Amino acid sequence: MKIYLALILFLSFFTARAQWKGLTGIPDTSFTVRSAFQKAKRDFPHIQMPAGTLPGSVTLKKDLEYKKMPQRSLKLDVFSPVKASGKRPAVLLIFGGGWRSGEKAQLHAIAAQLANNGFIAFTADYRLSTEALYPAAVEDLKEAVIWIRENAGTFQVDTSRIATLGFSAGGQLAALVGYTGNSGIFNPNRKKDGPSDAVQAVVDIDGLVAYIHPESGEGDDSKSVSAATNWFGGNKVEKKALWEQASPIHYVTAQSPPILFINSSVDRMHAGREDMRKKLDVFGIYSEVHTFSGAPHVFPLFHPWFEPTVKYTVEFLKKVFDV
Repeated sequence: MKIYLALILFLSFFTARAQWKGLTGIPDTSFTVRSAFQKAKRDFPHIQMPAGTLPGSVTLKKDLEYKKMPQRSLKLDVFSPVKASGKRPAVLLIFGGGWRSGEKAQLHAIAAQLANNGFIAFTADYRLSTEALYPAAVEDLKEAVIWIRENAGTFQVDTSRIATLGFSAGGQLAALVGYTGNSGIFNPNRKKDGPSDAVQAVVDIDGLVAYIHPESGEGDDSKSVSAATNWFGGNKVEKKALWEQASPIHYVTAQSPPILFINSSVDRMHAGREDMRKKLDVFGIYSEVHTFSGAPHVFPLFHPWFEPTVKYTVEFLKKVFDV
């Protein structure tokens, strides 16, 4: 009987671990703008894709390497306004896809419109959970911020006005990168006298800011392993310290940057937002929220939500950067 019970426990453990899909080494290409469009159109038949053409007022430089590793070269694309004079604020755009899928081209349409409004926009690669667990993606994106500062002269970037913007998992990353500037938590090897990884504003589009929170849906592995469990390499019990460390809500200080939240009607996608805003209020740090009632999670990628998303973003950045 004991042998039988031991066998059952072993098989249960093996089955549970077999469901974990973390480090596969195989790129996950399941989430694309096109796949999201086809899925969302079933419930929102009126949606449309943004124009795929580059505005005549914007130039694009693609696939510039910002980080070289033995197994991978991380690259970014740069959208610049043609007629910009003097140094301009910059925005690092971070794509979404559950920390597991997605690509830097996902936010090209938003980047192009930001450049059309006078900003220098960068869309960057980062390592996903199939190739490297947390905090690799955070470390990558902080190095992207440093790269922007190191190459500021080339792109006419005002290094005192850099923002992060992200959608979904990218929203969480944008907030985490933005709220841990100069902390040394995620890039301990950064030269103390080198360029800063701090940013001066954050735009979080449907990205959570608290993992272990009553509003959070991450960590429910009852039906399948959650995206966060795959990213952290363990559930919220096994890796609780990491789940807490990756929650931007824990890093609010008097030096934190202002933040814009743009949200769908899916509450779990902005878990912790209001509690974080209360913390910001204590320090008098500006925050702003816009919610699209009835909109799906992928709202910023498609019309009719694309244009107002850009509008809210541009207005917020001009306000906090005094443009």
